[in-house]
Amino acid sequence: MSTEPNDGPAPDTVVFDIGEVLIDESRVWQLWAELIGVSSLTFGAVLGAAVSQGEPVSSVFEHLVPNLDWPLLENEHERRYGGFAEQDLYPDVRPCLQALTDLGLRVVLAGNQPVRRGPQLEALALPASRVLTSEQLGHSKPDPAFFAAVRAQLANPEPETLLYVGDRADNDVLPAMELGWRTCWLRRGPWGRLQDLPDEVEPDLVLEGLGELPTLLDTWRSDDG
Repeated sequence: MSTEPNDGPAPDTVVFDIGEVLIDESRVWQLWAELIGVSSLTFGAVLGAAVSQGEPVSSVFEHLVPNLDWPLLENEHERRYGGFAEQDLYPDVRPCLQALTDLGLRVVLAGNQPVRRGPQLEALALPASRVLTSEQLGHSKPDPAFFAAVRAQLANPEPETLLYVGDRADNDVLPAMELGWRTCWLRRGPWGRLQDLPDEVEPDLVLEGLGELPTLLDTWRSDDG
C-alpha cells in the first residue's frame, strides 16, 4: 500500500525509526514471554490488546503477572537477547537503505532506544550516516525535543527536508508532522497494524514495507525537477 506524496519539495534526508521499522521485535517479545512464564501466543494477544487500547507496554506485564517486579528481569532478558543481530533486521531494510544512499539521500537511524543499541546497530554496518538513540539524545518520542535533538545532530536542516519513517501513529507520524517534517507511516508490527490516525491526518507516504520507498522518493525528486 502506498500513497502519492503530498505537495512540496522532496526531502533529502530520510530518518528511520528503529523498532518494527528496521528491527523485527518478535525475538524481544518471545523472550519476555519465556521469562515471565506465559506462551508467546498469550503475550502477543495481551500486547495487541494494550496497543489497541493505547496502553503502555508495562501494562502487558501488569495484566499477565501483576505481582511481578518485571524490570528486575531486564538484565536477564538482555543477556538472553544479546542485542540486535542480522537475523532481527527485516529483509527489506538493507536493500532500501542502500538504494537511498545510492540515490544521494542522507540516511539516519533514530529511535527510542537505550544507548547500548547504537553500537549494536553500527556493528550491522547498515548504509547510514548517523545512528542516534533517545538515551543518547536525552529525549524520547513523542517529545518534540527528540526531533529537535535529531535536527541539531544534523546541523539543523529545515524540517521539510526531513522525512521520518515510523510505525507508530502516536510516537512517530503525529509529532513529526506537527513539527513540519515529512512523514512515512510504515504499517507493520503491532503499533503499525493496530493504531489509526485521525481522519484529517494524511502522511506523505503510507507503506506496508520499505521496498517501494526508494522508487517513490526518486519519483518525488524527479517531479520536483
